Amino acid sequence: MSQIYGIDLSKEKFNVNFIDSKGTINEMEVKNKYSIICEFLSKLNKDVTLCIEHTGIYGDLLVFLANSFEITICAIPGYEIKHSMGIQKGKSDPIDAARIREYGERFTDRLTPASYAEEDMHELRELHTLRELLVKHRKALLTHQKEKGRLPFKSIAAQINATQMLEEQNTRINDIENQIQELINANPEYSKNSQIVRSVKGIGPVTTNELIIKTHNFQKINTARRASSFAGICPFPNSSGKMVKKAKISSLGDRSLKTLLYLCATSAITHNKDMKQYYQRKTAEGKPSYVALNNVANKLLRTIYAIIESGQRYDENYLCLDPRLEQKNVA
Repeated sequence: MSQIYGIDLSKEKFNVNFIDSKGTINEMEVKNKYSIICEFLSKLNKDVTLCIEHTGIYGDLLVFLANSFEITICAIPGYEIKHSMGIQKGKSDPIDAARIREYGERFTDRLTPASYAEEDMHELRELHTLRELLVKHRKALLTHQKEKGRLPFKSIAAQINATQMLEEQNTRINDIENQIQELINANPEYSKNSQIVRSVKGIGPVTTNELIIKTHNFQKINTARRASSFAGICPFPNSSGKMVKKAKISSLGDRSLKTLLYLCATSAITHNKDMKQYYQRKTAEGKPSYVALNNVANKLLRTIYAIIESGQRYDENYLCLDPRLEQKNVA
């Protein structure tokens, strides 16, 4: 087993915890700066494994440089670390680094090497994050303007400023969406998958771009089941002993992608013959409309991943043969 380094990240520095060849626990503090991180990585053996908590941009520089030095680095969700260690008392950066190391040593089979996104994907992620911020600001402003309708008096100056801000935000959001689409069209792999996904009736350009960015062009999240779990629409069993309840979806998931998939499912049951029949069959079985809609969202993901794997555009008239018949023919 390779030597595990637990690293707790922060904006200015990160704390490191590891056990040396003599079995002694060592602690150190490294500034989160380019030259100092390079110096730290240059002193490590190539066979070590760095374990960090997934904390967003604070770990991006370390991941990028670790990839450059060909040192394995794994990013672990903080929720998973917290709930794997049992009841813990006390918290500090050195303690968190020790807990991350302990997790890496105990669950080596769960560790997945992290790699920094290629330049095009990084550009897409940056633009996508900026778009999300602008959309949230626009939504807050629209809500504020809607609630002002209850006031007995309105400020004309405030109304003019709010209208101008909304127009500017709409323009900015449209510009960013166009830049995202141009980047996708300029990359042959992204462009091919974009055209394949958008061939499914009910899936629009915003959802297509969201899927490409969030799944890293269907490479990082490479199955429909994983994508469903990531979006928070995957049903999980809910039973214990003699108590058997209906499967339910987890509250953990990407809410933005989940919302888009539900919107696509709503559109698909109107414009997509296959999805409409599937929805009607589920409701005829007695399932509530929201459960049937969740089923349609999952079916959309399975369809997307199937056509991405085949490299063929969606064919509404395609007939899926029963695999059991093929097995009989082979026998």
